[in-house]
Amino acid sequence: MTQNRNRNPSIMNPRVRMIPANMNSPMMVEGEEKPKIKVAAYARVSTREEEQQSSYKLQVSYFKEYIEKREDWELYKVYSDEGVTGTNTKYRTGFNEMIKDAKEGKFDYIITKSISRFARNTLDCLSYVRMLKNLDKPVGVIFDKESINSLETQSETILVVIASVMEEESRTISANVSWGVQKRFSRGIPHIPTTYFLGYDEDEEGNLVINEEEAKTVRRIYREFLSGKGTVQIAKGLTKDKVKTARGNTKWTSDSVLKLLKNERHVGNALCQKSVTLDPLTHKRVRNKNHKPQYFIRNHHPPIISEEDWNATQKELERRSKMRHDPDGKYSRTYSGKAPFSNNVLLR
Repeated sequence: MTQNRNRNPSIMNPRVRMIPANMNSPMMVEGEEKPKIKVAAYARVSTREEEQQSSYKLQVSYFKEYIEKREDWELYKVYSDEGVTGTNTKYRTGFNEMIKDAKEGKFDYIITKSISRFARNTLDCLSYVRMLKNLDKPVGVIFDKESINSLETQSETILVVIASVMEEESRTISANVSWGVQKRFSRGIPHIPTTYFLGYDEDEEGNLVINEEEAKTVRRIYREFLSGKGTVQIAKGLTKDKVKTARGNTKWTSDSVLKLLKNERHVGNALCQKSVTLDPLTHKRVRNKNHKPQYFIRNHHPPIISEEDWNATQKELERRSKMRHDPDGKYSRTYSGKAPFSNNVLLR
């Protein structure tokens, strides 16, 4: 029997029927009822403000109604994160739980309001979409606002473009906020949280006021240091006397004492922008080592320590710091404050 060959490769043979691929649908046995597609929803708002809370509730309500209208869909679960940023997935517990369940094959699709709700970091967005798509049981992501289904062929190209634009928008917003903060600093308006700031409280108008009970501890530390005690000895004394730290516990360390002695705010001044965020997407803060300008505001609030004692403390800190190394750098010295000649002990 002679086989008919189609000489034109662009024309499909009439005896051939193409069966379109559906990555998420299992092969059906004739007569078997088609199982419903399990769909998870993800909702997120970036703050806990009332307006955002309303947005969050609307998202959850919308997804439930949207999924229930589809006869072939079944709502698996609504995952959510409230009051967290979208620039990093690290702190989004709802998101991370959803990814874990996806890996375990608990649902077929994730539906979310938009790319910005899923992630503003292009790398995060694409890596999660690709990872979900390449699971043994692929999981698709449907971005409702952009009408994108990640299991469709052209979806990744569109995602790259849109997510990149949103990432740049996030950087722009961060830059604008940073500019506004620096303008406040230049006008002498610093941001000084008092939650873990020993010696001060904040009044109703946001002004710093001295907490006299805590101020006693601050004065004691400066007084003992200037009388010759070292930071280790001061810390041991405070711990022994069960004096509370700024965090409310009674365990003091040499480092915590040293930081307090170096804090210019106890003399009424404020050095702003000691640390900076270099990447708005990771939110990681680092010490400001000439990354951005700093702003020194003099006489900003009532001092606990006199300027004379503050200057004397800084000079003594510098003297003791230099004392730790000999000119050749072969030995180190430790100041204990226990004996008049303790600073002359050499440690090999």
